[in-house]
Parts: sequence; C-alpha cells; structure tokens
Amino acid sequence: MRVFVLILLALLHFLPASAQTKGWKAGVAKVAITPQDPMWMAGFASRTHAADGKLHDLWAKALALEDADGKQAVMITTDLLGFPKKLSDDIRAQIFTKYKLSKAQIILNSSHTHSGPVLGTALSDIYPLNADEQKKIDTYTTKLAEQIVAVTGDALKALQPATLHSQNGVARFQVNRRNNDAATLERLTEITGPGDAAVPVLKVADQKGKLLAIAFGYACHPTVLDIYKWSGDYPGFAQIELEKLYPGAVALFFQGAGADQNPLPRHTVPLAIQYGKTLAAAVERVLSEEMKPLEAKLNTAYTEINLSLTTAPTKVQLAAMAEKTTGYQQRWATRMIDLINKGEKFATSYPFPLQVWKLGDQPIMTLGGELVVDYAINIKKIFGQETFVMGYSNDVMTYIPSTTILREGGYEGEVAAIVYGLPATWASDVEIEILNGIVQLAKQAGVTKPESRVIKN
Repeated sequence: MRVFVLILLALLHFLPASAQTKGWKAGVAKVAITPQDPMWMAGFASRTHAADGKLHDLWAKALALEDADGKQAVMITTDLLGFPKKLSDDIRAQIFTKYKLSKAQIILNSSHTHSGPVLGTALSDIYPLNADEQKKIDTYTTKLAEQIVAVTGDALKALQPATLHSQNGVARFQVNRRNNDAATLERLTEITGPGDAAVPVLKVADQKGKLLAIAFGYACHPTVLDIYKWSGDYPGFAQIELEKLYPGAVALFFQGAGADQNPLPRHTVPLAIQYGKTLAAAVERVLSEEMKPLEAKLNTAYTEINLSLTTAPTKVQLAAMAEKTTGYQQRWATRMIDLINKGEKFATSYPFPLQVWKLGDQPIMTLGGELVVDYAINIKKIFGQETFVMGYSNDVMTYIPSTTILREGGYEGEVAAIVYGLPATWASDVEIEILNGIVQLAKQAGVTKPESRVIKN
C-alpha cells in the first residue's frame, strides 16, 4: 500500500497543473488610454474647448476567467463615457476573430466618466466639432479598439490558477437627481427617491491568497468634475486608492444602474477624491470580511431584443424645431431633416443588448444604455439582493427609462433621445420588454429565482 501511495504522489508531481487542480484560472491586464493630443471631452454639452491636461490617466482593464471545464470569459472595464454600437461591435468582432470569445463571453463596460474623450460619432449633435476635431476623434477611436483587443489578449495570456469570491458592500453618496434639488441639497433633511447603495465586489486571488484583481461597482453618475482635465472622476480615484492599498492588484470599476443618480454635492476635485476614497473604503471593508467562495463553473448568455421607438417627428415638426431652438436641439433637427431629404427611413426599433453571467452561484446581469436605478431594484427583487447589475454595457445608445420615468418625461425620459441622436423616444413597453428579456436570458444561463421563504411566527 505504501508503495502504491508513493507511486501515485510521483505521478501527480509530473502531471500538469490543469490536471491536478480543477478550479478557476484568472488573468488580468491594463493599458493606459489617455489621449496624447488635446481632444474634445465627452459628456457635457456646456464645454467650449478641448481638454488641456489630466488629473490622472484613463485606463482600459481586462479580467479573463476560465472555469474548471475550460470555458473562458473576459470582463473589460474602461474610463470612458460609453461605447457606441459600431465601436462595440467592432471590438467584440475582433476579439472573437483572435480569441474565439463570443458576445456572451465578453462584458464591455464603461464607467461613464464625463472627463474622458469623445468616441466615434457618439452624441455628435451636442459637440460643435469641425473636420479637424472629428479626425482626431476617429484616429483615437481606431487606436482604442486596438488597445482593448490587445489588453484582452494580455489578460488571457496571464491566466493562472485562482480563487473567486463575491459579496456586496454599501456606500451612500449617490442621490436621486429627479427627486432631490442639488441647489437646495444642503438644506434637505431627507433624501428621497429610489437608489441602489450596493457596492458589488468580486475578489480574485492566486493560489497563495495574494490579490490579483478587484472588480467592483456602484450605481452613480461620475459627474463630480466638469473641468478640462482627463480623469476617471470618482471611479478613477477609487481604483487608484485600491491599487495603493493592495500593491500588485488591478482594480476594475464597473458602472451600475446609475443613470438617474448623481454624486452630490459636486464640482470640485477634493469631492471627487472623497467619493473615490469612500467607495474604496466600502470595497476594503468587504475584502477584509468573509466573502462567498465561487465554484469554478461559468455560464454565459447574450441576446439583443428589439425595443420599439415612438413615431418620429414629421419634416414640418422638425423644421419648426430647427427654427425655434439653438445648440444641440437645432443641430439634431437639422440633421433629421437632411436624412429625410436623402430619402432615409428612420428606425422604428433598436437592438438592445442583454447579458447574463453566472460565476458559481453569483449572477451578473448586464444591460446596455444609461440604465436608471429602477432596473437594478426590480432585477434584484426577481433574482435576489446579491445579484450584480451593470448598466452602460456593450452599447450605450441613450437613457433607458422606467415606465414611470417615461410617463413623467424630463431629461431621462424624453430629452436624452435627442441628445444621443435617436429619431424618437422609447415606446411605453420598454421596461416590460427588458425585464421579460432578462428573465428569459437568465434561464439560459442557469440563474434561478430564489425560492419563496415562509415566515414563521
């Protein structure tokens, strides 16, 4: 018997690590994507000139995962406003060609910082761009795609045995901007309106327990800063803080359903640093406590559902708008008229991306667009409070309002469609279609609804 055991141990010594250990593998990589030349900044229509410096670098970061059966996926996070469909499709097509990862296996998330560069032709009506400025944007956009594909490859090459844990923390500097007036905030004794204070955290460590990566999120607009310096806003400062606290680890921030949530008060660099440190502290607390270990089993699913748009304005209505308005509204109306004159038909629907990952028993649900917080609230009601919900993923085409916000109107429900250049607003059934779509997709990924709990007296 002793001889048999010795022979077995000798054989195990010569087996490759993959045969000895059936667990997770993880790899992480990052690349600076800060523009090298002055460029127009994305997010605020009020800006009047290009960026003139930086507070810190912008980054694209990739976390590659491989489960015990060899199935792979990659989470890509970026200090950018949002990926327009054409750019996102191009990046994911290149990743598929090079690394054979499908759309289901790629999360492409943007932090939504308003201190990053304009990409492609996204939100083109709100920026007064000339041909030279657009050329800079096009050149940067092409290079960005190459960098993201390359950093994905770097993360895959870095795959090594790892452990994964998940848990939600909490932070409360987000304020529902539709229900609370920023101008009178200091006098308010009660903050009203829906919000999501969760700080989802995914911990990735090597076999010795050393942190490799920290993926974390929050549902709040990165709009503390509106100056002319490149920065990741509060998520950028949070990532910097965490990488100081955990040397050698890469911190990746993903944006949640924060479209109607603002960091308040705002407009100063010290406030952005404060919120970044607050978020980092929430993550640090979670990492210092016992977290849920995740089995090395990966399921992924992806679909695009056609969301209906309302009827586009007529040429007469657009002409009246072009005459009465200025700025981006006038540019939008004029562009719509030009499209009509060219005989182009306006879209009546839009392919909206939905995605579900299941890491062990941890569900991660990603949705495109500027997602309002109602979606995170309702998804967690269906699938449990531990669910990670990401907005701003794979395609940011405009705001995604709830039925209530659509009915109320305002910026998120109505004006944003013009800001993003869509021909019309969403139809009234958008929320129902999205929630139905995510429920069906969750079934494909093996995510089940929590069983009802019987409360005993």
